[in-house]
Amino acid sequence: MVVDMTMVQKKLKNIKAEYAEIRMSEDEAVSIHLSKNMVETCKAGKTTQGSVRVYNRGCWGFVSFTTLDMMDYAITHAQELSNLQKKDDAVTIAAMQSNVVNKKTKVLKPLHSVSLEEKMELMHRYNAILKRSQLVENTNVVYRDSIAHYYMYNTDETSVDYESSFCGISFSAIAKDGTVMQPYGESIAQYGGFELVEDNYAVAEKVVKTATELVKAEQVQSGLYNVIADPKLAGVFIHEAFGHLSEADFIYENPRMKELMVIGRRFGPGCLQVIDDGSLPYTGYIPIDDEGIQPRKTYLIKDGILTGRLHSRETAIKMGEQPTGNARAISCTAPPIVRMTNTYIDNGNATVDELFDRLGNGLYVVGALGGQTNLEMFTFTPAYAYEVKRGKKKRILRDCMLSGNVFMTLMNIDAIADDCTMYGGLGGCGKQGQAPLPVSSGGPHLLIKNVLIGGKGAGGSKKKS
Repeated sequence: MVVDMTMVQKKLKNIKAEYAEIRMSEDEAVSIHLSKNMVETCKAGKTTQGSVRVYNRGCWGFVSFTTLDMMDYAITHAQELSNLQKKDDAVTIAAMQSNVVNKKTKVLKPLHSVSLEEKMELMHRYNAILKRSQLVENTNVVYRDSIAHYYMYNTDETSVDYESSFCGISFSAIAKDGTVMQPYGESIAQYGGFELVEDNYAVAEKVVKTATELVKAEQVQSGLYNVIADPKLAGVFIHEAFGHLSEADFIYENPRMKELMVIGRRFGPGCLQVIDDGSLPYTGYIPIDDEGIQPRKTYLIKDGILTGRLHSRETAIKMGEQPTGNARAISCTAPPIVRMTNTYIDNGNATVDELFDRLGNGLYVVGALGGQTNLEMFTFTPAYAYEVKRGKKKRILRDCMLSGNVFMTLMNIDAIADDCTMYGGLGGCGKQGQAPLPVSSGGPHLLIKNVLIGGKGAGGSKKKS
């Protein structure tokens, strides 16, 4: 797809609106999915898509298209839609600084240089490793890559030409022993080339080893524990339980969240820093958001105090704050909404060994299988846990579940280590039907007091120490 920038900018100038943007992309993608004994999916495709979005006095007009020939049609109808429900008291979308972006992902092994047959062959080799144990009931190897050429122009005279290359793989194994079923998985993905998924045999071996070890492990005894959360679980927790509460569209539309998420309120100890930063080179990286705003380091919590939230142009104006570069869309055929990028807890000043010494007796909870949130309440399932006695890891345990109130849990953080690690993967974030959006999350090891753990004998509340 060749885009005439001068032509597009001329069309933008003719749009009668407070704000307008045109986004376009041409994408090539490959997807492979192997289960234990089957090729579930193997497909490749190429798509062209775009959209026009227009704002006039409180009303958005949005029209998508799949060929460049439809651009004039989309412009005309987006303008018409933006005039249907104009409001006299609506906020005005202010003009912002123009930005020019011309970037391309650096790769070591271009995706085009590897045939579909070679990609499939590597996936079969990984799947063979996952099937080695007789305890493995099922396996999944998922591979995805994409090359996307993205263009964006708006009435601020922002111009974006960004070619991205994304590649990733995930492994999972389900082990079975009698009536016990135990899943475990790992995922690797990033902006780059085929080099990202080569030579990951050790990861596949770890997946099958962990699944077969866990299926024979004892269940966690339910109760109230002091715990250490590993960096992956710390990241999932801060993304799911707190990050979504920091998205300004959610706060603005929810009276209860307006009462709770008050700037200046203390949310944790003085050592707690929570940040979102789309400029970092992880899975949530964006050179610019889908409204033409550059991403930046946004402190959501600083020194334990709520100091910020994530914004689009519209939510920033409605709440009297500044855009943060967090308006993102899953594709050019979807409108931008407020989304996270790379969200993490920053380093503290303790070592991991100091956290274990301070814990004494409790649990070390590792990884994340999944979870759910309901406003400030959360439930997360770590991949597994370790019993900790006198500061030392002991036996591995399965079927562990953490639940509680996010604000109480943040206040119960007792110490933060200095080993912040970021995680991405093939999975992504979902919101308003737009999924999976590439994001990263992470943090250092956290020592948290009085965490409710569900497991064997769930329902008890006796503290384990």
